[in-house]
Amino acid sequence: MAKACARHILLKTKDQAESVKRQLANGADFASLAKKHSQCSSAKRGGDLGEFGPGKMLKAFDNVVFKKAVLTVHGPVKTKFGYHLIETIYRT
Repeated sequence: MAKACARHILLKTKDQAESVKRQLANGADFASLAKKHSQCSSAKRGGDLGEFGPGKMLKAFDNVVFKKAVLTVHGPVKTKFGYHLIETIYRT
């Protein structure tokens, strides 16, 4: 079964997510921004979600982690929790 390791930053609004994504594009550190801005309990780990398989996350989240380019920040991706900026660290 496929496995992936990903990190994310969860924000309340699309505008906030786009603002943080611009900071990342300008060289800001992902973990630092996650600790400062993310609404998820993973924030204290720099947004690190660890390793997981398909179906453990929401479909919109899985679609990014298991189908899009690795080591690229994708998003904002809207879910019932808010807007995510997602980076897949590795995928098997």
